[in-house]
Amino acid sequence: MKQDIKDPPTVATDCVRTKRIATIPNIICVCRMLGAIWLIALAFDGASIGFIWLFVGLAMSDWLDGKLAILLNQRSVWGPRLDSWADLMLYAALFFGTLVLQGGTLSGEWVWISLALTSYTISTLVGLWKYHRWPSYHTRTAKISWFLILIGAVCLLGNWSLWPLRVALIAIIITNIETIAITLLSSNWRDDAGSILQVMRDRRAR
Repeated sequence: MKQDIKDPPTVATDCVRTKRIATIPNIICVCRMLGAIWLIALAFDGASIGFIWLFVGLAMSDWLDGKLAILLNQRSVWGPRLDSWADLMLYAALFFGTLVLQGGTLSGEWVWISLALTSYTISTLVGLWKYHRWPSYHTRTAKISWFLILIGAVCLLGNWSLWPLRVALIAIIITNIETIAITLLSSNWRDDAGSILQVMRDRRAR
């Protein structure tokens, strides 16, 4: 049944989350959003080397903000949402930037790219339909996909190989399918779900 949840998320895991917005991890997320805009500018300027290095730095910040949130005890109710928005902007900038820089090379990969984009769109729409929120599960498969995208993008932009990108796109599709399943199986909105197996264990424990 469709649920209308309008307030910011409360505690979705066993940790206590602050309602502060101005935390170090959240500031890093905002910097990643601004950096995504800079990526587009670099792409249109034809600065492929600068584009690669900035993307790597921004992608590493995605790993850093999560670690700092735990180490500094600054996990916030807005953190997962900001992180998802920042990731969306970063990977949208990566997509459009690589189209500008490597459009001819990507033209032969449209089947996998379309499947990845379609599965992501469906996973987002299912989350908005059921909870009126962007899915922010931060699953293990999502973290693996993040690493594979990083490698695939560097290999593509460095004109080395397309296979890492293809593997990354398949991982993204699998991640999005898992996200859809988590949304459909979860009775309440949650973040940091871990995996579909964790959700199924939680359901059996009730």
